[in-house]
Amino acid sequence: DFTVNAIRLKHDTVYSMLNKNMVMVSRNISKDKEFANNDIKPLVVMFPWLLARKKHVFKYYDIYLSRGYDVLSVSITPWQFFWPITGTQVVASDLVDYLYNCSRQTLFVHGFSVGAYLWGECLVKLNSDLVKYSMMMSKIKGQIWDSAADITETSRGLPQAMFPRNAFLKSTMERYVDYHLRTFYDTATQHYLRASQLFHTTPVRAPSLVFVSKNDPIGSVIANIKAKESWDSMGMKVYWKCWEKSRHVSHLMLHRDEYLAALHSFLDSVENGLQQNMVKQISSLGV
Repeated sequence: DFTVNAIRLKHDTVYSMLNKNMVMVSRNISKDKEFANNDIKPLVVMFPWLLARKKHVFKYYDIYLSRGYDVLSVSITPWQFFWPITGTQVVASDLVDYLYNCSRQTLFVHGFSVGAYLWGECLVKLNSDLVKYSMMMSKIKGQIWDSAADITETSRGLPQAMFPRNAFLKSTMERYVDYHLRTFYDTATQHYLRASQLFHTTPVRAPSLVFVSKNDPIGSVIANIKAKESWDSMGMKVYWKCWEKSRHVSHLMLHRDEYLAALHSFLDSVENGLQQNMVKQISSLGV
């Protein structure tokens, strides 16, 4: 069960807290011209980077809200990351349960950095019962990955997120993360590896758009190419946007026009495909 506490902000934006990790962000549907009710409004499941500030994440919310979509933002804490059995996996299970019972017909996934790991844990649960979750997975029409970080980048990504301006604490945390991965294999590391495996061999075959830069040490281009090659081999459509120079989870800020052009083009292509499929279905019924 999800307890909803709604807070209305400016521009008719409403934040509805479903639990400590999940918040629904929407705009007054009376002003949405394209979608008459919530059931048919596309829902974007967004996985922000670790310790993301609301004012930064809202810039991404606004992109989707402006298109008439709703956003379900799902985040984890460093503690939940470190101890997945009682942390990230609980959040992932709550999210999958919510989406399984959700009446939305069109879903998108947009993840940043360690958000790829959280989605990987969701995929582990989905993969455990593909028959049960097949309809839910079929509703996912597109995936966007921005600076996705694999387990191989954890020791650099997590400390950077926690202590971006303190070199000493960042270095100390890097050493701890390495220690954590070596020491807690059964309670942590094996789960990271399994989630990474499912991220690469995903049962969700919706088209993907990948944002990455060659100078990002956290969401490295090498790790992202590995994921892309795996998805390519499964016949997935993968759209690739790579910059020579940018910054981790800052592509929108540094390359705004290119980022938005690629994202809107991707979303438009998915929407056009859905409309064409609907026309074909209606035609086949002789309507």
